[in-house]
Amino acid sequence: MSGRLVGIGVGPGDPELVTVKAVRRLREADVVLVPVLALDEPGRAEATVRAHVDAARIKRVVFALNDRGGITPRRAAAWDAAARAVAGEFAAGARTVAFATIGDPNVYSTFTYLAQTVRELVPGVEIETVPGITAMQDLAARSGTVLVEGAESLALMPLTGGVARFRDALDRYDTVVAYKFGGVAEEVLAALRETGRLDDAVYGARLGLAGEDVRPARDLGGEPLPYLSTLIAPGRRTTRGGKLT
Repeated sequence: MSGRLVGIGVGPGDPELVTVKAVRRLREADVVLVPVLALDEPGRAEATVRAHVDAARIKRVVFALNDRGGITPRRAAAWDAAARAVAGEFAAGARTVAFATIGDPNVYSTFTYLAQTVRELVPGVEIETVPGITAMQDLAARSGTVLVEGAESLALMPLTGGVARFRDALDRYDTVVAYKFGGVAEEVLAALRETGRLDDAVYGARLGLAGEDVRPARDLGGEPLPYLSTLIAPGRRTTRGGKLT
């Protein structure tokens, strides 16, 4: 019953930001699984995959994508059910099962937990990943923001657990990128003001999709922000090549 499970990064949402290799591996797979909140609700990964793959080969698997608080019962149950779905595809004759994930499968991805569980259920299964473009890369391109140059450091973190680490990172690192900060936006803006980094920071949401929102962080006015919001606070630069060593 062994086979190959391939985690494929399909980028932040724009169907054109999917690599040639990712498209090829999606089309070669016997079935493509996509994570959703509910079976009757298409997700961002599915919308991207549908631009490149016959919809008849796409199947939804439910994940507790909006749960908080560590390994909740819903999260654990969803991981187990998704892994059983993969095992079932192998048992039915599939040799390659692809799992499409927004961004990159090795960066804050549900694929990590799926792969771990599938290894336990399917002895000898091969696990492979195909990298994808991340939201921070897409936002940097769309806003004309240089992420890092020279010897600058880069910190990337989700803010689902609060802003304490983010505030500390603003003092310790050159460029700081925050994911999933919609619920703590006011605290994030306050930290940027306090550290003198608000004016250069950029915000983005729904990148490459209808309703895309890319603007300076200082223009955020306290309105509710999407869960999948991204912020870049770039390093301070004063001269060309000033960060080279």
